[in-house]
Amino acid sequence: MRKKSLIFVMLIFSIVALFSGCSNKKQVSDGKINVMVSFNPLKDFTEAIGGEKVNVESLVPGTSEPHDFEPKTKDFAKLTEADIFIYSGLGLEDWIEDVKNNIGDSKVKLVEATEGINVLKTDGATDPHAWLSLVDAQKICENIKNSLQDKDPKNKEYYETRYKEYKNSLQKLYDDNTKRFKDLKNRDFITSHEAFGYLCRDFNLQQRSLENLFGEGENTPQKLAEIVTYAKANKINTIFMENSGSEKDAETISRESGSKIQKIYTLETREDNLNYLDAMKENLDRIYNSLSSIN
Repeated sequence: MRKKSLIFVMLIFSIVALFSGCSNKKQVSDGKINVMVSFNPLKDFTEAIGGEKVNVESLVPGTSEPHDFEPKTKDFAKLTEADIFIYSGLGLEDWIEDVKNNIGDSKVKLVEATEGINVLKTDGATDPHAWLSLVDAQKICENIKNSLQDKDPKNKEYYETRYKEYKNSLQKLYDDNTKRFKDLKNRDFITSHEAFGYLCRDFNLQQRSLENLFGEGENTPQKLAEIVTYAKANKINTIFMENSGSEKDAETISRESGSKIQKIYTLETREDNLNYLDAMKENLDRIYNSLSSIN
């Protein structure tokens, strides 16, 4: 009886292993390009362009920011199994050299998504937040499209078509907002994080921030007082704040200047289940509504 039970258990394990092996084999041979991206916006872009021809995974979890991420051994192992790794560049992923050193001679192709854009600098530091420009997002998407075509030339036209469709959506959102922003008298707004320089360049706006490019910096009473003065002088009625910003400092400025606090998306993490286009539309609507309501 015991022998029969043992044989039965071994049979069950064999069946499970067989199906597991078939499943893994299907995953490897499904004909899709396996793409690893560094963070949330690049995942949206790659899925929009790659469609059903790609499997896309983000190295940085959707709830984490690339500034704070530190890749572990298991992350390097994941990367070696990818066909392409797309990262933003411009210093956003300060761990990229660790990636290059750890993946060795694996087959994965590294793609810097921001290659070829017009880079912004603030106080000598490179601004990494290029995806927040609808213009630069189009160049990022072009670089992604090119990398997919290089890897999978037989589907070149498929990627080209989807890229053009998505680019048109980006351009339309840009054109619609260019029209309504161009006649605004007030162009100054306050954010918790100095992440919106590229967006400001798109629409000739000016941001003042509580934290620097990398979400760092301690706000002294003097700095807070200066921002309150700035808010009053420019009749600013809204403090735009991302999830990871200093709520206490934003509340101080809000209270002293009579401004409200409203959420804004840097898109470094996925929030409120919004994709890139929807989150950017929300950002631009909120900024426009705030600026256009200033008398």
